[in-house]
Amino acid sequence: MSTTAYPYNEGGYTLYSNPYCPFSQCAVRALNAANVQYVLETIDLENKPTWYHQVNPQLKVPALRTPNGTVLTESLVISEFVADQFPEAHLLSRDAIERAQLRLFIELFNKLLFPNIYRVLQSTDEEEKKNSKQALLDSIRDIGRELEIQWSRRSGKGGPFWNGDKWGYAEIVSSSFVGNLILTKHYRDLSIPDAKDFAPFNRWRKAIEAAPEFLKVKPDDKLLINAFKKFVAVVPK
Repeated sequence: MSTTAYPYNEGGYTLYSNPYCPFSQCAVRALNAANVQYVLETIDLENKPTWYHQVNPQLKVPALRTPNGTVLTESLVISEFVADQFPEAHLLSRDAIERAQLRLFIELFNKLLFPNIYRVLQSTDEEEKKNSKQALLDSIRDIGRELEIQWSRRSGKGGPFWNGDKWGYAEIVSSSFVGNLILTKHYRDLSIPDAKDFAPFNRWRKAIEAAPEFLKVKPDDKLLINAFKKFVAVVPK
């Protein structure tokens, strides 16, 4: 481990991460899925090391230092790099259509789920809370519809994961945010209804939350809830 300017694994991979950051969890799962050997440097987001600006001037996690010294940031960039750099892991399909369909799903997912989770946590007055909760439920329903469409395709193989019974790239980049639904339950008493419209998403979520690949990286519920407390707006009494 070199410490000339900042800590990194000489000639290998170093991931700068935080266990409660959902974006960091995506990068960890991508590296794990490809069986990449790497050194993990945990970054305290409340007290970032003075050297971290040399890794990522934006001071965000995750960041991945590659063996040649290149530093990559953004979880999706890192995940796709891992998939391309280690094709033997088969994280992404070689079929152009299947890859395009997956990218469209990821784009929709990222636009809908996490922003609406955050909006629910930030809502304060009754009208805002009602609207934000409905927007999140609508998002979950829409994601479920896309899953149903995928499961009807040859590559979907009937689910319950994006690629049938196999944990894959879709889950690598999305499962952290699915896990974060515990926050809306805890802080805003919002649960996903056990109804037909939500059945596809609930099926996918259940498969994700039981998967070893998810559980290995998943933080303790109480610690995650406490880590996100600062993002929750205080509701006036």
